[in-house]
Amino acid sequence: MPRIVRQKIEFEGRIEERDVVIEGDDLPAWGPAETFTVVGTRVPRVDGGDRVSGRARYTADLDLPGLLHAAVLRSPHAHARITRFDAGAAERAPGVRLVMSAANAPKIPWYNGKSWLFDPELRYAGDEVAVVVADTAAQARDALDLIEVDYEALPRVLTIDAALAPNAVPVHTEGNVLGGPERYERGDVEAGFRRADATVEVRADTQDVLHHSMETHGSVVHWSGDRLTVWDSTQHIFGVRRQVAAALKMPLDHVRVVSPFMGGGFGSKNGAGKYTIIAALASRQLGRPVRLMFTRADESQAAGKRPQSAQRIRLGATRDGRLVAIDYRGASNLGAYRAIGSPLAGPAKELYACPNVRTEVVNVFTHTAPCAAFRAPGFVEGTVALEAAMEALADTLGIDPLEFRLRNYAETDQVLGRPYSSKFLRDAYERAANAAGWERRTPTPPRPVAGHGRRRGVGMGTQIWGGAGSPPAYAEMRLNPDGTAEIRIGTQEIGTGAKTALAQIAAEVLTVPVDRVSVSLGDTELPYAPLSAGSQTITSCGPAVRMAADEVRRHLLDAAASVLEAASNDIRLEAGRLFVAGVPERGMTVAEVAGRMGNFTLAGRGFRAANPDGVTIRTFGVQIAEVEVDLDTGEVTVLRVVACHDVGRVINPLVYASQIEGGVIQGLGMALREEHVTDPDTGTVLDLGFDSYAVPRSSVIPEIVALAVDKPDPIANNLGAKGVGEPPIIPTPAAIANAVANATGARVTSLPITPAKVLSALGRLR
Repeated sequence: MPRIVRQKIEFEGRIEERDVVIEGDDLPAWGPAETFTVVGTRVPRVDGGDRVSGRARYTADLDLPGLLHAAVLRSPHAHARITRFDAGAAERAPGVRLVMSAANAPKIPWYNGKSWLFDPELRYAGDEVAVVVADTAAQARDALDLIEVDYEALPRVLTIDAALAPNAVPVHTEGNVLGGPERYERGDVEAGFRRADATVEVRADTQDVLHHSMETHGSVVHWSGDRLTVWDSTQHIFGVRRQVAAALKMPLDHVRVVSPFMGGGFGSKNGAGKYTIIAALASRQLGRPVRLMFTRADESQAAGKRPQSAQRIRLGATRDGRLVAIDYRGASNLGAYRAIGSPLAGPAKELYACPNVRTEVVNVFTHTAPCAAFRAPGFVEGTVALEAAMEALADTLGIDPLEFRLRNYAETDQVLGRPYSSKFLRDAYERAANAAGWERRTPTPPRPVAGHGRRRGVGMGTQIWGGAGSPPAYAEMRLNPDGTAEIRIGTQEIGTGAKTALAQIAAEVLTVPVDRVSVSLGDTELPYAPLSAGSQTITSCGPAVRMAADEVRRHLLDAAASVLEAASNDIRLEAGRLFVAGVPERGMTVAEVAGRMGNFTLAGRGFRAANPDGVTIRTFGVQIAEVEVDLDTGEVTVLRVVACHDVGRVINPLVYASQIEGGVIQGLGMALREEHVTDPDTGTVLDLGFDSYAVPRSSVIPEIVALAVDKPDPIANNLGAKGVGEPPIIPTPAAIANAVANATGARVTSLPITPAKVLSALGRLR
């Protein structure tokens, strides 16, 4: 019977309580002794052929009959008020069907009520001023230039310091800080520092970083009577449905959201964008489908970003290498609108054993583009500060940095005061150190090195993150008369290989090849699944798929028992064949049993059970970077990154490796190259598109060694798996920064680590 359970859910570094519906008992977990034939094998992506051939249809590919195209006019000012708006010339331009602005659009609240869909007060350069809808995309873009707008430029604050200054210009009426400072404390930090034999203090600054997904943000919408279909490039089809229905005051069952393929999101596509609502309003008014897809310039201005941070951390330890105090202060630049702060202090609070910890984080509004979740938000930035300080303190004490970490290994969750469901970080340290040749690492020079030429260095970064998954998630499975099976689940494939992993789970239960299982997803007509974020897709959806497949399996055993004239508990299912125990010649294949039932469909339904009480579920990992630094130019070249992560059971090692590689490459970009730049005086975006934004080229990508602990966590869920989407980016920038310090004796903790910053740290720039 269904029951409502109150659960503490951890998501992207934050814990909240939710009511979830649990329909029954979970399956026994796949434990360490289980053997598999499909799960744990390197299965190529089941949709890979569609993606590389061009058969896959993304939102940007849709071309519906009568389709109209929309383009956005954006504010050139960081803070301004519209004083005059004249769209007459644009409305008369060839092909133009509609110009929408604050003058004629419904007043729909946005950004948690801090603004409107179109707001006469503009709070960042790139804010939406108007939208033109025309027969072609070119006509829509050309008409933007015909709109006449007069702006009253208003005072602005663009940086964290400016926003926090006394008498600062308020971004919102309630001020420039989201909520209040987020504080945490355990023990007595000042007493801890008095006990310390050595202390270090590190300042770390991280930059704005853009997502720049291969597929830009956008929607295609079409009305059929009073029902709306939205094709959206999204990580959360059900979230988009809920937000669209609320904004347009429609019943949920009148909105359908479809996203069978999407070209990456990294957190920026976790919900509906203004573009979705604007396209829907225009389509309803014009009676034709409308596409509003961002250009690369739009992506740079308004699609979200990882926010800039300013951090200071102080560590104290005894001479034998035991941490006795951690004092952390951090601030995050949220931009003009963001409802959730950055959990910068997460690593400092929990990663290492320390009795005395104090943290404070301030999340600040400025007149810059809104930030968005970006692959392990907050923890990437916070890990840069913590891990730089850990290696600096190890150097001060004369202790090997790996040994220093092991001496401060946290056996339990110190924040919540409870055990971890599993933790195999020691295994990860050992495997990564062996593969990287850590024993050959030389001590960090005590001061910046002199001389010329190139020097090599090795540095480490450690990772902690969530990845538990949670209810609710539901799945259905059908077995067809030809022995093929279909999984139906309303999750979304955002490029992580989820579709393949879900097919593997179902195939394992039925003991059939993966190509006999299809997966239907990306449609709100399917059973509910949560957003694909927080490293939770497989850990939320996979257990439900396994349960649905197990119900089909049980029905299949019953059906085979009637045909083979045996008791159901005497029927065995192995390698796609059902037979009587002890009499293997009395058997039939899955397809033969299904065929005997004609058009009767064996069906199963599964759900994601509740998370366990009294334990904390975490992923852990370590990365070791080897770099070469040119002492004459300051250029840093990453030669190799060895990564080993503890993410429970690995469903598909091939997909796991691709996630590790993708995370490392993004982390490398943040460490050395990428920086979203706005004019410090005007707030205008200076890097519109890929021409001026330094995403890593293939020529700078190092050798990446992707190792896995691959030990199941049977407490976490019935698969024993944990999420791997976000962990691999978390330690990369920190490991690279520590490797640069090891090579040069100069610690650079302002990202990106540019040649100029390296030379300055070496004392070679005056």
